[in-house]
Amino acid sequence: MTSFGVTLLSGGLDSTTVTAYAKDSVDKLTAITFRYGQTHSKEIEYANLIARKMNIAQKVIDISFLKDVAWYSALTNPHLFPIPENRPKDSIGFSIPITYVPLRNTIFLSLATALLESEILSAIEENGLSPNETKALIYMAPNIVDYSGYPDCRPDFFDKIRGALKSGSKIWTQYAIDINIETPIINLSKSEIALMGIKLKAPLEYTWSCYEGQDLPCKTCDSCILRAKGFQEAGITDPYLVRIGKHR
Repeated sequence: MTSFGVTLLSGGLDSTTVTAYAKDSVDKLTAITFRYGQTHSKEIEYANLIARKMNIAQKVIDISFLKDVAWYSALTNPHLFPIPENRPKDSIGFSIPITYVPLRNTIFLSLATALLESEILSAIEENGLSPNETKALIYMAPNIVDYSGYPDCRPDFFDKIRGALKSGSKIWTQYAIDINIETPIINLSKSEIALMGIKLKAPLEYTWSCYEGQDLPCKTCDSCILRAKGFQEAGITDPYLVRIGKHR
């Protein structure tokens, strides 16, 4: 059996941990990173670095036009919508914040699946791989325990979009190859994700979670707050802070 995987790598703690998990789980893995018109390129720089550190093939796809479509978000239009700061930890996740990007994961998953299907079809139709010996997997890092409340990070969303992607694909319709969306950290707390990343030897010291693009994390956005909470509860010093401390 030959397994093909595409992992969505944004350069953050969660996606890096999932990518390390995927690397140990599939035969042929490609990381896909999207330049979608986000407010800064920091996460893309870190995703590039992580892919190199992990020796994983990576494609950076420019869909920066998305900011013109999904404009109602602090991540694509910060001049109109400031990024929320210092929200209480116990209030994060109980409403959908302005950092939600409309239908971002729907678009990301469609493009990632197109890449995965292209690689599998090439292997079958050009190189003679047997469809019966082929697996197709998409790896993503949504989480419903310590998260910001995004609707496209919930299990029912992934159940529904998996069916749509499968029914619209050639690999399923013609070759009966199922498409699996793997979400290995969806039910983990941030502290459990941090521990998982450490166990998998993921390069967490090179991850960037902050919504801002300054030299150092802002420590006040939802993502920074949740990351700090996770490492604190895990009883681990954030490897990123250890790394920059050695170079300061």
